[in-house]
Amino acid sequence: MTMIVKDPDSRIDFEFDWAAAYPGGQAVLASVWAIAPAAADGVMVAAAAHDLMQSTATLAGGVAGHVYRVTNRVTLSDGQIDERSMTVRVEER
Repeated sequence: MTMIVKDPDSRIDFEFDWAAAYPGGQAVLASVWAIAPAAADGVMVAAAAHDLMQSTATLAGGVAGHVYRVTNRVTLSDGQIDERSMTVRVEER
C-alpha cells in the first residue's frame, strides 16, 4: 500500500492508474472513493473524476498527526470490481 504525506491546508490531486493492472483492454466505467476514518474535520474528497484508465481524487483537509486510508473502488467494462488503497498521513509542512 502506498503512503503519502499531506499538509492539512493543501488541496491536491492523487491518482490511481488502472491501465497496468488490466492490459487486456478493460476500461474504468465507474469509480467511488472512500476515506476511513470518516470525520467532519478529516481528509475529504473535494472532487473526483475518472477516464478509461485512471481515477483521480482531489483530497483536502485532515488533522495534523492523523492517518487516513483512502480507497478507490472501480467497476471495469467487463464487470470486474477492484479496489486500491493508500495511506495518507497528515503533517504540517
